[in-house]
Amino acid sequence: MNDEDATAEAPQVFTLKQNLPNPFNPATTIGFALRKSSQVSLKVYDLLGREVVTLANGEKSAGEHRVIWNGSDNSGKQVSSGVYLYRLIAGGREETRKMLLAR
Repeated sequence: MNDEDATAEAPQVFTLKQNLPNPFNPATTIGFALRKSSQVSLKVYDLLGREVVTLANGEKSAGEHRVIWNGSDNSGKQVSSGVYLYRLIAGGREETRKMLLAR
């Protein structure tokens, strides 16, 4: 997991981008944009709704952000191939997208 903040002009909307690449192996980048500085939670879940890993949890500034997920869970163990959901909660809004890990 790696958080790469790239703050520029504040975007006009809250946006959770599709991860790239998708499908991915061994890592993927998840991008999101915040209109204003917000408390952020970005987590990955399996299809049963179980939390796999927390990628971001804390205050983030307005602007564009990127987080890299290396396909491991909160304990550092590599997860199996399959479809995963990632959810961004920030500024009272939330958005969820799908991604595919192909080992």
